Amino acid sequence: MTIQQVLLLLLLWMWLTHPCHTEMLFRRTPDLRPKSFGGRASGNDGKAIHRQKRGWMWNQFFLLEEYTGSDYQYVGKLHSDQDKGDGSLKYILSGDGAGTLFIIDEKTGDIHATRRIDREEKAFYTLRAQAINRRTLRPVEPESEFVIKIHDINDNEPTFPEKIYTASVPEMSVVGTSVVQVTATDADDPSYGNSARIIYSILQGQPYFSVEPETGIIRTALPNMNRENREQYQVVIQAKDMGGQMGGLSGTTTVNITLTDVNDNPPRFPQSTIHLRIPESSPVGTAIGSVKAVDADTGKNAEVEYRIIDGDGTDMFDIVTQKDTQEGIITVRKPLDYETRRLYTLKVEAENIHVDPRFYYLGPFKDTTIVKISVEDVDEPPVFSRSSYLFEVHEDIEWGTIIGTVMARDPDSASSPIRFSLDRHTDLDRIFNIHSGNGSIYTSKPLDREISQWHNLSVIAAEINNPKDTTRVPVYVRILDVNDNAPQFAVFYDTFVCENARAGQLIQTVSAVDKDDPLGGQKFFFSLAAVNPNFTVQDNEDNTARILTRRNGFSRHEISTYLLPVVISDNDYPIQSSTGTLTIRVCACDSRGNMQSCSAEALLLPAGLSTGALVAILLCIIILLVIVVLFAALKRQRKKEPLILSKEDIRDNIVSYNDEGGGEEDTQAFDIGTLRNPAAIEDKKLRRDIIPETLFVPRRTPSAPDNTDVRDFINQRLKEHDTDPSAPPYDSLATYAYEGNDSIAESLSSLESGTTEGDQNYDYLREWGPRFNKLAEMYGGGESDKDTS
Repeated sequence: MTIQQVLLLLLLWMWLTHPCHTEMLFRRTPDLRPKSFGGRASGNDGKAIHRQKRGWMWNQFFLLEEYTGSDYQYVGKLHSDQDKGDGSLKYILSGDGAGTLFIIDEKTGDIHATRRIDREEKAFYTLRAQAINRRTLRPVEPESEFVIKIHDINDNEPTFPEKIYTASVPEMSVVGTSVVQVTATDADDPSYGNSARIIYSILQGQPYFSVEPETGIIRTALPNMNRENREQYQVVIQAKDMGGQMGGLSGTTTVNITLTDVNDNPPRFPQSTIHLRIPESSPVGTAIGSVKAVDADTGKNAEVEYRIIDGDGTDMFDIVTQKDTQEGIITVRKPLDYETRRLYTLKVEAENIHVDPRFYYLGPFKDTTIVKISVEDVDEPPVFSRSSYLFEVHEDIEWGTIIGTVMARDPDSASSPIRFSLDRHTDLDRIFNIHSGNGSIYTSKPLDREISQWHNLSVIAAEINNPKDTTRVPVYVRILDVNDNAPQFAVFYDTFVCENARAGQLIQTVSAVDKDDPLGGQKFFFSLAAVNPNFTVQDNEDNTARILTRRNGFSRHEISTYLLPVVISDNDYPIQSSTGTLTIRVCACDSRGNMQSCSAEALLLPAGLSTGALVAILLCIIILLVIVVLFAALKRQRKKEPLILSKEDIRDNIVSYNDEGGGEEDTQAFDIGTLRNPAAIEDKKLRRDIIPETLFVPRRTPSAPDNTDVRDFINQRLKEHDTDPSAPPYDSLATYAYEGNDSIAESLSSLESGTTEGDQNYDYLREWGPRFNKLAEMYGGGESDKDTS
């Protein structure tokens, strides 16, 4: 027997054992008011309104939901005082569900429900009842309204809005820590009995979690739950109505609870000692290896920082924390040398960055390990004694003089011998050379500071046993100055003297330069190579000198130009000197000393031509020569036009005539009789398709004998074309087609049949077999046709 059936039987028992209660609800309530009263009221129209006495009224009707009987469920009975029991009255029901859900016996007034009613769909129904005269259909009493209220039974179980809940709680939480609250709802009437009173209980998840019966709050039930031991929990919560008593309905939901991480685990190195190796040639910054401390926590709680706290290699190595992998990368801080030290020991510490003060008692949150780094020997290249060399040498040294020596050694324990060489890209002129054994650099050509003051060389050192391992070092050679250059005039001087010059007049100031660069600076002295009666030199003692006249008046008609040798010497050791010659022209000047004309222009004036006129004439002659040369070049490049031009390109080798032959009647292009009769060979004719550049006398070829084969004739013609000097420079294709002398089967062509006077006999076609029957019928039937006609 189900719970619903038990409840239904219980309600029926209560109804049957208390008939007075039910009858009271369905009886007419007596009207205790007087039958009539004299109170009146005026309406809006001024007429008196009489209040009629109400003949019958009743309270609410009550009906149980979810009726399971086979007959209609009885609701109650309507009865009027006017009903005499003679069937003259008729009861009418209207309102919610009238006629469909609720029906009334129009004679007795009994009301029944036609189907099962669910209170959760509708809790009450409002209807109206009226008694009318069956014969006149007039109401005997006014219409009255009543309510049928549905009594609730426990027919709905509690339900949760979510089938599965997800919640989280930090690990190591204290007992009673709230995790999440779940709430169930019951569709039954909470105001009637305990049908909607819900009690929560836990079906799965003990002893880790508990739930409050009244509120549905889930709390932790065990202390120090560790995420590292177990992270996920599944809790099943039950909600039961009827206050959790026996017979109540229930519903369940699942809550997935995750323990979130807290920093309750310190980092730990899996090994107490870690061994690493690195070649000694590794450059600074090279990663040697990594160390990693394991932390059972996750996220930021597992973040650690690495540092080197002790050891004999703290200044040789660094450690960097890799954030994404939480590893410590050990790198080279200084260059390593196997021959100096082969083993280093480091003490590395890993410590949590984010430490929770609540769990200090679980610490310390750090750990250490020992890292031993072994340096491996490699074949290192030679090492120079210096990072660079500077040699100074005077420019006047002799060839083969040693200017300096570079030194290198093999840093390996084997100490292989070293071979030196010069990088010739840094000494293209091969001015220097080096001794391959001892590294001595010497000159192989003269030095000149004035050409190059510095020479930047590159010396290469390589092991003899391993020439691939090389090292380079820069060598700077500075060339020191030696006084080996004589001073010279600084510029070319265009000097003139006026005809009306007086003695002691300044005509030019000269200066000198010297390619040398003495330590004390430049100092020049000026003098005349010999005593000159016309001019003299006066040294200004500031590396300049003045040229002065020694007499009055000069004549350009007598002497137009004077040459004055000036000796320039320096003051360095050994003293260098040179003689510079000044060319002094005699010119006509005005009273202020400004030059008007000199001797070269005066010679041209009698001819009546100025310098500008000479330049104009020269330009005209040059232009005429250019015009003549261009005209001759154009004349030479002119070409002859061919008779036939190609439409696309004049350089094409194939000439398209676009002309069809005239057949046998066309006798102008070629003589077809030659092929028909090889013996009939005409004289060689000139070609008519091109214009020959030179008219050659046609050669007469010997006539071929009567029995000459056509093949020999064709070969002879081809040979004549190949050796013909009048043939065009492009290829010419001559085709000779010949079928032969005759055929055994003779010709089947009908081209010559029209020239035959007599009729031909084709009866032999029938003798050739069935394949020629059709031809035999076509040609063989002519005779019979002719006869019949």
